Amino acid sequence: MNITPFDILEVRTQLLEEEEKEACRLREELEEKGVFFINLMGSPGAGKTTLLERTVKALAGRYRIGVIEADADGDVDAYRMADLGVKVLQVHTGGSCHMDVSMTRSALEKLGTEGLDLIFLENVGNLVCPAEFDVGAHRRVILLSTPEGHDKPLKYPLMFEVCDAVLVGKMDVAPVFDFDPAQFEKNVRLRNDHAPILPLSSLTGEGFDAWIGLLEKNLPGK
Repeated sequence: MNITPFDILEVRTQLLEEEEKEACRLREELEEKGVFFINLMGSPGAGKTTLLERTVKALAGRYRIGVIEADADGDVDAYRMADLGVKVLQVHTGGSCHMDVSMTRSALEKLGTEGLDLIFLENVGNLVCPAEFDVGAHRRVILLSTPEGHDKPLKYPLMFEVCDAVLVGKMDVAPVFDFDPAQFEKNVRLRNDHAPILPLSSLTGEGFDAWIGLLEKNLPGK
């Protein structure tokens, strides 16, 4: 029997447990306010901002929407959202590759949740780090663009394991990049057997009825 003559503190485990508790608290607070919060994740260039632009236009007049744009630097995406008339906040992460729950809480407080029905966090472009952190969102959505390839669930498994919905963007150019939707679905199902997979194009509008329908189905009390 091996007896260790000293104590061991698992700091990472302890920190993650505290983050999960804080994420649950934040979710509950938003629910009490009637605010639905979505964490949108994906690679740089996947089309997250363009997706949000078309989504905001589709929901205009029916829901009061806020957007948090998280980037290492820059504010081009925030300007695009502001042009649509939604409440928007730009977050500079200072080089961090993801948002965590404390950063998200600060962002929500700065944005202001009063009078909003729906808030999107456009997380930092990355298929690795954002998947590791529960930021207190009610749903985690991954947007993968067809130029990235149908093999990504095999290379970045955690992202596809934790997501509540999988959006496949830029379907209008799928044939050019030899993207195989059937193989992609098989790869996703190796990691996640329940998340809906929705092919769409923010350029042509293909598949957007299904995406908007999914959003409205999940909006509580709306």
